[in-house]
Amino acid sequence: MSDDTPKGPLGRFLALPTDSVPKTIFVAVAVCLVASMIVSSAAVALRPTQEVNALKDKQINILQVAGIYDPNVDVVEAFGAFEPQVLDLATGTFTDQFDVASFDDRAAADDPATSVALEDDPAGIGRQAQFVTVYLLRDEAGAIDKVILPIHGYGLWSTLYGFIALEENGNDIFGLQFYEHAETPGLGAEVDNPRWKALWNGKKLADASGELQISVTKAAPAAGKDHHIDALAGATLTTVGVHNLVNFWMGERGFKPFLDNLKAGEI
Repeated sequence: MSDDTPKGPLGRFLALPTDSVPKTIFVAVAVCLVASMIVSSAAVALRPTQEVNALKDKQINILQVAGIYDPNVDVVEAFGAFEPQVLDLATGTFTDQFDVASFDDRAAADDPATSVALEDDPAGIGRQAQFVTVYLLRDEAGAIDKVILPIHGYGLWSTLYGFIALEENGNDIFGLQFYEHAETPGLGAEVDNPRWKALWNGKKLADASGELQISVTKAAPAAGKDHHIDALAGATLTTVGVHNLVNFWMGERGFKPFLDNLKAGEI
């Protein structure tokens, strides 16, 4: 008489009914593993495309904040009008220590060799890069027409990344635009509202004495309306975040040494 009893763990497993708990768990785990492998492979394969799209989106935002974006013109071609430079924040001068084409501002902010940890941190950024990429837009005569400066800081739920465009005098604001954040839709996310962004055009960073006066508040400060942008309705903490990050980056620890050099004609 033959013994038909399955031998070993595998044999006993295969002999189980199809709808048994062990086989159900096995199929579920196998499907999850296959799905995760497919998703991981797709993510790796699409990464170059994602990086290209992210760069294109950043370039579009720079073109927009400078007021020269045209959807009918190739982005790469239009962006060629800008002169990117790596800026040493401490000296306010450009440096050739890095290749501007491959310099990564965010990586520089995370690297202890190129950044400093902040104890007094009104912008809520944790570490500040000592070098950043700025963008110059020149007129037909070769003189600086506008400068585009990167800014970032914490709002209510997220770090807001954007650019501020200044006129050649380094004081008059041409525009401000954020290209990445996760603020509350309809409230803090109103930083993307064209009507609110338009409020920045023509405002001045500092007064006649050079004192930084720019503010984003509910009521205009004593410095007057030339330096004031209305707060975002119902988004107090995002408003405070924008006020703090703009003042941080336009101040002594940010771009002020560069802007002083620009005003002195040394750029």
